[in-house]
Amino acid sequence: MIKLLIYEDNAQLREGLTMLIDGSEGFSVLAAFKNCSNVAHEVKTFRPDVILMDIDMPVVNGLEGLKRIRETDDEVKVLMLTVFDDHKNIFQALQNGANGYILKKTPPARLLEYIQEASTGGAPMTASVAAQVLKMFSQMNLPADKDYNLSDREKQVLQLLVNGYSYKMIAAEMFIAMDTVRSHIKKIYEKLHVNSKSEAVAKAFRDKLV
Repeated sequence: MIKLLIYEDNAQLREGLTMLIDGSEGFSVLAAFKNCSNVAHEVKTFRPDVILMDIDMPVVNGLEGLKRIRETDDEVKVLMLTVFDDHKNIFQALQNGANGYILKKTPPARLLEYIQEASTGGAPMTASVAAQVLKMFSQMNLPADKDYNLSDREKQVLQLLVNGYSYKMIAAEMFIAMDTVRSHIKKIYEKLHVNSKSEAVAKAFRDKLV
């Protein structure tokens, strides 16, 4: 059972999404909210597997909400579900730690597939969004082949992050404790000067670290 939280300010859409997802086998909507005012507390309380997050919401929007989530939780999967497909919002969302970015015009059946994909460590994106992401990376003509003084062990952990592994899966793959995984990842973030898994993965690709 994939447990979800929904953040969407449009009441009709919020209710529609809740009915669609909650009424589908293998999915359960724990709660739905109109903004991210108390997002950190709500995520800690409900402990969802996946969060569907709108961007344009009053009081505290989705990009800020995402940042607040990542300050305390790097495991929960956050899917941006929005009408915005401009590069600024896409880049900001990925930089803040989004696991995927899909548009609201996505058909219901495909939306459920995207949620399933995110829950298993994938990074689902609407085709037009993925094209923009590839274009952004191709335009980042930054120095390559930096190693940031990563140890072999840290490079191995980073490779597994790039492969979509969760902390638990990394621990199992490397035969180490979860606390050791967290310690390695903390050091990786410090050396790469990043604050989230998405940023670390993006930098790994950009600077050819793996």
